[in-house]
Amino acid sequence: MLKFTQEHEWVRVEDGVAIVGITRHAQEQLGDLVFIELPTAGTRFEKGAPAAVVESVKAASEVYAPIGGEVVEANQAIVADPALVNSDPMGGGWFFKLKIADPSEVDALMDEAAYNVQIG
Repeated sequence: MLKFTQEHEWVRVEDGVAIVGITRHAQEQLGDLVFIELPTAGTRFEKGAPAAVVESVKAASEVYAPIGGEVVEANQAIVADPALVNSDPMGGGWFFKLKIADPSEVDALMDEAAYNVQIG
């Protein structure tokens, strides 16, 4: 199940853990990424809190926690190679994994059709 936020994050839930990244649309708007700062495991976020930072040749931007939860893993591969987000934003370019605090927050996110209308 893939869900989206108005701020262009995506969420995929696997075994009670939310995998979070930025959408293809977001990475296209940012351009070539040159730096990514991720949260550390054990960090807790409320829904909507700034959780990561991305910098591109165009701009710096925050990535927000789409739901509340505790970080269980951060993708160090994209810290070492930020271009991975540009080449595979919806797969290998994921940012972090959250242990879901409130499953209803996931349900409240947009589905792909609604997101596509937003960016339309």
